[in-house]
Amino acid sequence: MVGNVAIILVSRLDAHLHSPMYFFLTNLSFLDMCYITSIVPQMLFNLGSARKTISYIGCAAQLYFFHLMGGTECLILAIMSFDRYVAICKPLHYTLIMNPRVCILLVSSVWLTGITYAVSEATATLQLPLCGLNKLDHLVCEIPVLIKAACGEKAANELTLSVVCIFMLAVPLCLILASYACIGHAVFKVKSSEGRRKAFGTCSSHLIVVFLFYGPAISMYLQPLSSISKDQPKFMALFYGVVTPALNPFIYTLRNKDVKGALANLVRGVFTSK
Repeated sequence: MVGNVAIILVSRLDAHLHSPMYFFLTNLSFLDMCYITSIVPQMLFNLGSARKTISYIGCAAQLYFFHLMGGTECLILAIMSFDRYVAICKPLHYTLIMNPRVCILLVSSVWLTGITYAVSEATATLQLPLCGLNKLDHLVCEIPVLIKAACGEKAANELTLSVVCIFMLAVPLCLILASYACIGHAVFKVKSSEGRRKAFGTCSSHLIVVFLFYGPAISMYLQPLSSISKDQPKFMALFYGVVTPALNPFIYTLRNKDVKGALANLVRGVFTSK
C-alpha cells in the first residue's frame, strides 16, 4: 500500500512525471491497491481465526471487486505496452498520438470493460446453486472455484468464462507481445548503446510485471476447470492477487531512475520543510 501510494504521489506532484507513461502507471498502482484491499483483509482474518468463514454478501462483494480489478489490470497492461510502442517506434508522433484526451479515453474504456466483465461473469456465477455445506477450499471467492463447487448444469458458465477470458487474457497478451516485438526490432536499429540501454530500461519493468501477472492468470483461467488441481487455485490467487501487486511498486521504483529521483526529491522536500 505504501509503495503504490508513493508512486501515485510522485507521479502527481513531480512535473517531470506528467506524461502518459506515468498516467497509466498511476492507474496501475491504484488498481493494485484496490486489488489487495479486496482480498487480503478477509484472508488475514481467516488465517488468524479458527472459524474460517465469509458471509454470502461478503463473498459476492469480493467476487465482483476481485474480478473487476483483475480484468481491468489485464487491459491496462496492454495499454501500457502500446504506450511504450508509440514512444519508441514513433517518437516524433508520440505527443500527437498519446495526447491527454486519448489517454483518458483509453483508461475510461479499460475501466468500463473491466466493470462489464466483472458484473456479467460474477452475476452469472452467483446464479449457480452451491453443493452441500457451501464450503470452498480456497482463499478467496473466485469464479472458477465457485463454478467447480456448484451443482447442476454449469457447462454454459464454463464455456462463457473460457470465451470471455480469451478476450480478457489471450488477446491483450498477444497485443503486448506484438508491441514488444516491434519495440525490439526498433531498438536493435539504434546505433547508440546508451540509447538502446535507455529504451530497454523503460520497457523491462513493464515486461517483468506482465509475465508475473499473466503467467498465473492464464494457467488458472485458460484451462479446463476439471484439470485444475486442488491446491493450484490457492497458489495462483495468492500470486496474482497478492504477490504481484505487492511487487509492482518495487519493480517500477528500483528499475526506474525517474521514479527514484522523484521519490528522493519528495523525501528531501518533506525533511527540508520540517
